Amino acid sequence: MEDLVIRDADVVDGSGADAYRADVVIDAGRIVSIVKEAAAAGCQRPRATREIDAEGLVLSPGFIDMHAHSDLALLRDPDHSAKAAQGVTLEVLGQDGLSYAPVDDRTLEEVRRAITGWNGYGDDIDFDWRSVGGYLDRLDRGIAVNAAYLIPQGTVRALVVGWEDRAATPAELDRMRQLVAEGLEQGAVGLSSGLTYTPGMYARDAELTELCRVVGSYGGYYCPHHRSYGAGALEAYAEMVALTREADCPLHLAHATMNFGVNKGRAPELLALLDRALEAGADITLDTYPYTPGCTTLAALLPSWASEGGPEEILARLTDPATAGRIRHDLEVTGSDGCHGVPVEWETIEISGVADPALGDFVGRTVQEAADLRGEAPWATARRLLVRDRLGTTILQHVGHEENVRAIMRHRAHTGGSDGILRGSKPHPRAYGTFPRYLGHYVRELGVLTLEECVAHLTSRPAARLRLPDRGLVREGYRADLVLFDPRTVAPGATFAEPRRLPTGIPYVLVDGRFVIEDGRRTDALPGRSVRRTPL
Repeated sequence: MEDLVIRDADVVDGSGADAYRADVVIDAGRIVSIVKEAAAAGCQRPRATREIDAEGLVLSPGFIDMHAHSDLALLRDPDHSAKAAQGVTLEVLGQDGLSYAPVDDRTLEEVRRAITGWNGYGDDIDFDWRSVGGYLDRLDRGIAVNAAYLIPQGTVRALVVGWEDRAATPAELDRMRQLVAEGLEQGAVGLSSGLTYTPGMYARDAELTELCRVVGSYGGYYCPHHRSYGAGALEAYAEMVALTREADCPLHLAHATMNFGVNKGRAPELLALLDRALEAGADITLDTYPYTPGCTTLAALLPSWASEGGPEEILARLTDPATAGRIRHDLEVTGSDGCHGVPVEWETIEISGVADPALGDFVGRTVQEAADLRGEAPWATARRLLVRDRLGTTILQHVGHEENVRAIMRHRAHTGGSDGILRGSKPHPRAYGTFPRYLGHYVRELGVLTLEECVAHLTSRPAARLRLPDRGLVREGYRADLVLFDPRTVAPGATFAEPRRLPTGIPYVLVDGRFVIEDGRRTDALPGRSVRRTPL
């Protein structure tokens, strides 16, 4: 007898085709047979050691989070209900050009400091790896859900060039190409960049093109957080399209939004740009989260010249009155490159988390509100936070536009990504709610997508981008990474007021044929492993 049969499920198989009723049989971590209702009539139905009555439930492939920041959370928190309870069975890590491999001892410490706001400093983690392969091996000891990894271009640049704003020498470029090739050989699926974050933002296009040539030659893809989501956003998107076409490298645009007042209603211009490129033969996909606010660190808003040299140099500049005055002018008057070329509006910057618990009273307030309570200018409050919290403060940026969100999620190249930061007292609810919000709010309530369309966006499309031959569809022989959800009730529990509440309407989630969510509760199973690049 097989391990499990899921009876009378409404199968939405990830292809975009209409749903159908079927019994789905699972054994040894794979789907071994699918018996459609018509075929089952008059014949003996499949039997298994365990049976689940899925009457009224949709069975779909597990959801793939194309933009996750769980690089340390997967190691720190075996439960990982934030993602497992959403039906996520695979996350793509190493995002925005900064993560923890490849590194040496110096770079590891610098990166830990630089992205404390994303992942915590990691006091509770044994960093017993330095290479990409070593990190993937660490994941293979057992995690809640599967994980793929992008080589972070900023980390590579920090390792070879440092945190200075200068062009790489030919020898340094050769070394970076070598590190990218090694990471891909060890199993990474591509390369990411954070081109509004240091030190990745210091790379010129020629440097990025050369690294992308390597990525394309291995069958990987480039995933940039490009140079602006505000002023000059369309030009920044066009830059990435041209760069990857020159390098013959597939492109996946990270959290592809059009934000700030300058871009209200301009999503159709972005989509027209992408359609022209696709029609000309470009290989492009993108991901979005179904919310309007963004999320990053407070330090990320600083101008790039103020961030040169790494965290200690940033703190030194902030404590110098004259230099701090220059920073303030760039933020409030000029529009810093860290804030996407748009002068900062402090009333839109909500403090979502602090590294120092003594600063907890700031959380949940905008910088403007916190400054008003203290009777001081917003910059004085922001500067105090940056210094006292040693750059560990996270923020929400309330700068998005609902019409842009809806237009982009309808696009043929669209996939889902949470961009979820799991640290902080009040993290963005997208970390806990992205996938049920797609299914509940945008499918059931608004009808922006049909259920079949939406499931395809969240499953087979990302699996195709990752070149996974046996995931992303409900097919015989495919891995049993599966979700059972109730289309009538599925919804995020997470809100901006209570961002860590788990979703409703997702009673079962399987990873490699093992239940990680059963009867709506997290089991103790850790079936997840690294998902490594499929060789060409």
